Amino acid sequence: MKKIISLIAAAAVFVATLTGCSAGVKPNEVHSKADLVGKTIGVQQGTTGDTEASKVEGATIDRYKKGADAIQALKQGKVDAVVIDVEPAKVFVEKNEDLMILDETFITEEYAIAIKKGSELTEKINGALKELEEDGTLSKIVRNWIGDEIGQYPYKSPENVDRSNGTLVMATNAAFPPYEAVEGGKVVGIDPDIMQAVCDKLGYELKIEDMDFDAIISAVNSGKADVGVAGMSVTEDRLKNVDFSNSYTKANQVIVVRKK
Repeated sequence: MKKIISLIAAAAVFVATLTGCSAGVKPNEVHSKADLVGKTIGVQQGTTGDTEASKVEGATIDRYKKGADAIQALKQGKVDAVVIDVEPAKVFVEKNEDLMILDETFITEEYAIAIKKGSELTEKINGALKELEEDGTLSKIVRNWIGDEIGQYPYKSPENVDRSNGTLVMATNAAFPPYEAVEGGKVVGIDPDIMQAVCDKLGYELKIEDMDFDAIISAVNSGKADVGVAGMSVTEDRLKNVDFSNSYTKANQVIVVRKK
């Protein structure tokens, strides 16, 4: 009898390992934004989700370098929920059948490009963004990565672009699909495509530097990078250190929980 029980226990551990969930994970208790009160919330360090989740009454905030690490902590029962941007959330949920996104939006935000304070690049980038919006390029870039038309509008630089203005360095955190991720050793996604289109307008060669999200503002402020583009929204704290371009897209922060 003891041998049978041991075999059953071993099988349970094996199944838990396959699904990425630890045995004995407590049932989900978060079914709405209101249920976050007093709970442990996983976030990516330095993001808007981190800032806004920290305002939840009585909540404990567990911070991770990558959104994927916060999601893994959720699966293991180390946190009760994860607050993260909706598009990366969709990617994570698609890959993890035991997780789901709550219908209620946590907050709505707008993404913009971080630029060193007082830089002439701000006006130039805003001009390029306006042109890209008016000619439909921005919309096509987003639709190429999000929605029902994925893959139908891959961005390609025009031929014979004059890049005599040099190199523009973009700091990002390439763990945030579909805005930026590494595929085949290259950083791809909405943000790299938008910045490539901006560089094509302004005559720059684009260079992308991948780093921790919470290091991006410092990189821009110190001059290590010219811009920070990483699904980043404008906040009062960030404005103390950098300027921002006009918004190039809107996004929602959502709540990811275990299904059971």
